[in-house]
Amino acid sequence: MTVRTRFAPSPNGLLHLGHAYAAVVAHDLARARGGEFLVRIEDIDGTRSRAELIPEILADLEWLGLHRDGPVLHQSTRLAAYAEAGERLKAMGLLYPCQCTRSEVLAAARQSGPDGPLYPGTCRERAVDPEGAAWRLDMAKAVALAGPLTWTDELAGVQQADPQVFGDIVLLRKEAPASYHLAATVDDAAQGITLVTRGMDLFQSTRVHRLLQALLDLPVPVWHHHALLVEPDGRKLAKRRGSPALRDLRLAGADGTALAEDLRQGRLPAGLSLGHGVGQQA
Repeated sequence: MTVRTRFAPSPNGLLHLGHAYAAVVAHDLARARGGEFLVRIEDIDGTRSRAELIPEILADLEWLGLHRDGPVLHQSTRLAAYAEAGERLKAMGLLYPCQCTRSEVLAAARQSGPDGPLYPGTCRERAVDPEGAAWRLDMAKAVALAGPLTWTDELAGVQQADPQVFGDIVLLRKEAPASYHLAATVDDAAQGITLVTRGMDLFQSTRVHRLLQALLDLPVPVWHHHALLVEPDGRKLAKRRGSPALRDLRLAGADGTALAEDLRQGRLPAGLSLGHGVGQQA
């Protein structure tokens, strides 16, 4: 089986060094195993995605010397696949419509999970007009149907998948055709991804993705959750906080392949470090 990895940025901001590190990891793991490195643009957030940033993202990857195999997949061309997956889950009786606003969820929540306040199931037994509603996964019913599940991380070993800590998550949104959980899972299967590489901040999300794979009868990859680049205060680099953009370095004449090699060797810019990885939590 050909090893196939992917780098899947969202065009809601310019790439920064944290993205560069993630892309280097995905690229190098594929190349070291004689496999393929794919690129996917996750551009279905209609309120934040900016089409003009996509050429900049692709130029950054070429500048880093990370050459992809095959064409770029844009999630915006995959809406029918997400709708089909949603209809399958509805037919299984696993989704229900929800009209609760974010503020209502925050006010009603009594517990928190990996994604924030847990939805208390307000609309689960209500008669809700599905027009314009979000669709939530009935987590207890889904887990009971799927049965016990495990998944394997190359660094952490075999893990028990316990997605109930996420509560009844939204899979189909009002403002976007699918949640990250659903779209990423469906697309990884469609692209034949065998090794999902991503940062430790998404480690817990794999519980949900493994459940969706079981419910939708999708192939199960291996995962590789790497440490994140962090700032002196321990926070990961983020677009919203204005972390330095790769485009600015590229346009200033910096050597992208040298930067990629520095990231491989752990030679990081002053003030940056690799955060805690699997099994190294403080």
